[in-house]
Amino acid sequence: MSPPAPQTTGYRYLFTLPGARRFTAGNLLARLPVGMFSVSAVVMIAGSRGSYALAGAVTATGLAATAVAGPLLARLVDRHGQARIALPATVVSVLGSLALLLCVRYDAPGWTLFAAYAGTAATPNIGGLSRARWTHLLRDEPGALHTANAFEQAADELCFMLGPVLASFLTGTFFPEAGTLAAAVLLLAGMLLFTAQRATEPPPTPRSQGPSPLRSPGIPPLLACFTATGAVFGSMEVVTIAYADAQGHRAAAGAVLALQAAGSCAAGLAYGARKPESVRFSWCLAAMAALMTLPWAAAGLAGSLWALAAALLVAGMATAPTMVTAMTLVQKRTPADRLNEGMSLMVTGLLTGIASGSAAGGWAAEHLSPASAYAIPVAAATVALGVASLTRTGAVRGTP
Repeated sequence: MSPPAPQTTGYRYLFTLPGARRFTAGNLLARLPVGMFSVSAVVMIAGSRGSYALAGAVTATGLAATAVAGPLLARLVDRHGQARIALPATVVSVLGSLALLLCVRYDAPGWTLFAAYAGTAATPNIGGLSRARWTHLLRDEPGALHTANAFEQAADELCFMLGPVLASFLTGTFFPEAGTLAAAVLLLAGMLLFTAQRATEPPPTPRSQGPSPLRSPGIPPLLACFTATGAVFGSMEVVTIAYADAQGHRAAAGAVLALQAAGSCAAGLAYGARKPESVRFSWCLAAMAALMTLPWAAAGLAGSLWALAAALLVAGMATAPTMVTAMTLVQKRTPADRLNEGMSLMVTGLLTGIASGSAAGGWAAEHLSPASAYAIPVAAATVALGVASLTRTGAVRGTP
C-alpha cells in the first residue's frame, strides 16, 4: 500500500518551501512602512505648517497618484520582472519621502510638498508582489494557495495595526520627521532583501499573450466590489474618529480602529487554516454587510466607545475572509502573465473606494451625526453584495 500523500496545506507547510521564509521576511519589512507614511506625513506637515487641511490634501494627492501609477508599474513588473522594476521604483519612492522631509524641514513653498509626496506613488504594490510569488510557487496546489492568501491578508492587517502606532511613537518621542525617515529606511531595506530572492521570483513575460485584466471575464464586477469594499474601510475610519472625538476620546480612535484590524487578522488566519471548498464570495459579502450593522447599532443605541470597540472587533472578522476570497478570484481570472497588473488594478479600486468612503463618511458625520454616519459602511457593503449577486460573481467558489 502506498504511503499517504503529504499534507500540503497549513501555515507550516508554506514556510517549508525553498526561499519562502526569506522573501516573506523582506516583504514584511517593506510592507510595515506602508502603514507609517500617511500618519508620519500628516504629523510632520501639520506640526510644521499648522494646517491639517494642508496635510490631508498632500496625502490625498499621494493617494490619487498611487491609484494612477500602480497598474502601470505592475504592468512593467509583469513584463520585466520584480527585481528589475520594483527596486528602482522603491528608490524613487524613498527619494520622494526624503524630499518631502527636507521640504517640510526647511520651510519650502507649499506646492513642493505636493510634488514631493507624489513621488511616493512609485511604491510598488508590495502585497501584490508577494501574492504573485505564492501563486507561482503554489500554482498546482489550490488549498495551499488559499492558505497563503489568508496569511498575506493577515499580514496586511498586522501592518495596518502596527504601522500607525510605530509612526506615532517615533514622531512623538524623537522629532516630527522621525517617522518618515524610519519608514523610508525600512522600505528600502525590506525591498532589497525581497528582490534579492531571485529563485522564487515569477518569470517575466516581455510580450503578454493574455488580454488586459479589465477585459478578462469576471474582473470588472470584482473591481466594482473592491471599490465598494474600499468605501467600507474609508468611511469606517473617518466616522470612528469623528465618533470618538464627539465622545471626548479622540486619542483613543486609533486603538479602537486597531481592534477592527485585530478581528480581521484573527479571522483571516482562522479562515486560511480551514478547508475552503464550501465558501463562496457572495457569502463573505453577505456576512460583511450583516456585521457592519453592529457598529451602527452600538453607536446609536449604546452610545459607548467601549461598546463600539467590541462591535468593531466582531465586525472586522468579516473583512479578511472577504478579501482573501476576492483576491483568490482575481488570481483565477487574471491571465498568469498579467497577474501583478490585475492585483494592482484591484488595489486601485480599493484606494478609490477608500477615498470616496472617507469623503462620504466625513460628510455624514458632519451633517447628520457620527452615530448615524455608521450607515455609510453598511450601505457600501450592501452595494458590494448587490453587485456580486447581480453579476453572479458570488456564484463562483472562492478558491481554485
